Amino acid sequence: MIDAILSRAVSGERISDGEWKNLWDEASLFDLGRVAHQLRLARTDPRTVTFIIDRNINYTNECVSGCAFCAFFQKPGSEGGYVLSREELYDKVKEAKDLGATQILLQGGLHPGLDLAFFTGMLRFIKEHFDINIHGFSPPEILHIARKADRSVEDTLAVLADAGLDSIPGGGAEILDDRVRGRISPHKISASEWIDVMRKAHGLGLPTTATMMFGSIEESEHILNHLRLLRELQDETGGFTAFIPWCFQPKNTALSNSSDFAGRKDTLLRGVPGYLRVLVLSRIYLDNFQNIQVSWVTMGLKVAQIALFFGANDFGSLMIEENVVRAAGVSYHTEIGDILDAIRGAGFHPAVRNTTYGILYSC
Repeated sequence: MIDAILSRAVSGERISDGEWKNLWDEASLFDLGRVAHQLRLARTDPRTVTFIIDRNINYTNECVSGCAFCAFFQKPGSEGGYVLSREELYDKVKEAKDLGATQILLQGGLHPGLDLAFFTGMLRFIKEHFDINIHGFSPPEILHIARKADRSVEDTLAVLADAGLDSIPGGGAEILDDRVRGRISPHKISASEWIDVMRKAHGLGLPTTATMMFGSIEESEHILNHLRLLRELQDETGGFTAFIPWCFQPKNTALSNSSDFAGRKDTLLRGVPGYLRVLVLSRIYLDNFQNIQVSWVTMGLKVAQIALFFGANDFGSLMIEENVVRAAGVSYHTEIGDILDAIRGAGFHPAVRNTTYGILYSC
């Protein structure tokens, strides 16, 4: 049965939910990796691995959501909380531009005191001073801004796009299953709300990415539910540019001390084999996604290099600045030379891309 399912996947046939579960339960990681790599070579340039030069700018760390998996947020008004000044924002974007960045990833918490005018002002300020793509505001942020402004999501997105927002990151997805979300992020938007924000963004011509944070308390069925929602929306809109799965980092988080998490320390979903298994089954199931990113930020360069043979075709970002994963005690730092060496060492040609995966130049 497993060989038959894999053969059908290689031939381009869509696998069902039941077949995905069979592969998860019974297929060897190496058989899955072989098929995922074949599909990656067929769907993307087989010689090239892309990456982008960008900076992750967190305009605030103050957040009312209080997610159990997050080590970065601060309660509004707390001593460690901040909102970037215009001067700080300018310096961060300028430094990124000077280092060759074509994109900034602009994200923050659900701050109770920041209104729509703050966000449009921030976008216009950046665009007035810099020619750079703003990949900003995850679906929870978009819905938070819309509710504070008493506007529809679609109207809010249109206003933000008019002010300079170019594309939307897939943050805040975690696991798109409300049973899991109710335990790890009960104050954040629901799975259907996350999907609805993305649907409306795609309808306005705003491209987005999709992410998944796994390895906390979910089971394989919840991962499948997540992937199904993404595949269905991609069928409908075609607006996702890439899928980025990454592993939960427990250090310094409230979830790490919970009985839900502590009781599952030895599950398949943690560690390198779990990461690679999710990666290959994402490539096989998400037959309408062209690009899948590695997560060197959470797994390190060596595992990311291996992932290039398990379905991934993109090395993500140079990420001049990263704060959220770092707050959870994981800090894999890299220079552009390290990424180039990793890609070349795996036998591929590195190329710098833009936000929508157009090749800017080969390295």
